[in-house]
Amino acid sequence: MKKILIIEDDQIVADIYRKKLSVEGFRVEVALDGESGMAIVKDFQPDAVLLDLMLPKTSGVEVMRQLRSDEKFGQSPIIVFSNTYLTNMMQEAREAGATKCLSKASCSPKHVIEALRTALGISGSGAPLTQATSTGSSPATRPTATPAAVVLGKPQPVPVERPASSGNDAEFQAELRRDFIQTLPPTLNALRGAVKSLIKADNEMARLGAVQELYRRVHALTGNAGIAGMMMIAQMADAAEALLKELYEKPKNINASTMRTVANTVDFIGVLFERGTLPDRREVPSASILVVDDESISRRAVTYALEKAKLKSVGVEDPNQAFKMIMENRFDLIFLDVDMPGMNGFELCAKLRALPAHKHTPVVFVTSLNDFESRANSTISGGNDFIAKPFLFIELAVKALVYVLKGKLSAAK
Repeated sequence: MKKILIIEDDQIVADIYRKKLSVEGFRVEVALDGESGMAIVKDFQPDAVLLDLMLPKTSGVEVMRQLRSDEKFGQSPIIVFSNTYLTNMMQEAREAGATKCLSKASCSPKHVIEALRTALGISGSGAPLTQATSTGSSPATRPTATPAAVVLGKPQPVPVERPASSGNDAEFQAELRRDFIQTLPPTLNALRGAVKSLIKADNEMARLGAVQELYRRVHALTGNAGIAGMMMIAQMADAAEALLKELYEKPKNINASTMRTVANTVDFIGVLFERGTLPDRREVPSASILVVDDESISRRAVTYALEKAKLKSVGVEDPNQAFKMIMENRFDLIFLDVDMPGMNGFELCAKLRALPAHKHTPVVFVTSLNDFESRANSTISGGNDFIAKPFLFIELAVKALVYVLKGKLSAAK
């Protein structure tokens, strides 16, 4: 019986994986933080570790470094959970010795079981995976490609058959979904309460405390929604989690713009909760996004931020050319600079609002003008939102994701 250590700070997520892994024939221990995880390692001597990177006390990356420094665990499989948007942390995990990195927002218990079996070189029955050759049989592992997984270790050269998962996965997944839906009302109340605390905070310490509490709750939501297969909720929470982490680490970025983005995101998560019983999808829906800015660096910054949310866009320098494109094409979201030659962003927004196809297209102004008059003009001209330069990439990504998903939900009605 292979031994698996789960180091995961969310008790519900940890218990779900403990239950599923036990049913699959593994012996399982759980630690709720990195420090206690390292203490358990000494006595438990796990064959593999399932590790969340976002841990209290000792981070997941530091846990990996300590494990890899011990010759007993130098080659042991370490499967890590990461936030999709924290690419720097994923790179640190790879350098620290992660075997595979799974997106917490988009992996199911079945994906985890497959990743562990592959890393351990065992089949669904518990037997070693082997490949017949002219000289006999030799063990071989295969980095199984799943929609939720990104392979971080070097792939083995010899492919093997993907093992089948035992048990009734559909029934287990349906049970997780039902349980998750029952938790939605109290979860939403807690999220809204944390947002109110953030808005009311009158000093930096209080704001940091409110951000940390909100982060903790959104972090748990990402994992629980991912496990339950509620992908749209998980993807939105995944992005919000990354934004909150950035705000906690860099409190100078807690301002009116970022707080408005956080509040709007929680409101939209509430909308997704109301649709919790509807069929979901695993990928962010495709969207047509236009970015209009006469400064190439600023234009590239917006498109890069959108790429973080896996959203593709078209960048245009000339506002007159942009208006011609708007007349000839439908867009799901438009980002506009304000101070542009020939036609400013407010004028362009007013003109596009006269077009039937773009009467309700979301328009977000991205500009260095942050005075009251500019904010008022953005609303008068028909803009939906306003974000001031310089902006956080993750804030713009979160904002864009809200508008794109909201638009797709409206179109599906």
